[in-house]
Amino acid sequence: MEFKLSDHAQKRIRQRGIKPEWIKAAIDNPDQLEDDVEDSTLAHALKAIPEKGFKKLRVIYNETTGPVTIVTAYFE
Repeated sequence: MEFKLSDHAQKRIRQRGIKPEWIKAAIDNPDQLEDDVEDSTLAHALKAIPEKGFKKLRVIYNETTGPVTIVTAYFE
């Protein structure tokens, strides 16, 4: 799935050492997909990342934009 990063997401993934390919893996093939409880335009994709000891990466994105817009991403 094609995506773009919001300004906030660009800053946060740089700070958190999150690789763009991990974000792509999470939204293309999530281990788990959740709806956002507060905003119906947002989705949460969760993916275990082997390079990070299988920590779960949570990627929150706006699924109503084309391409989807990554709002933020972080490890749980």
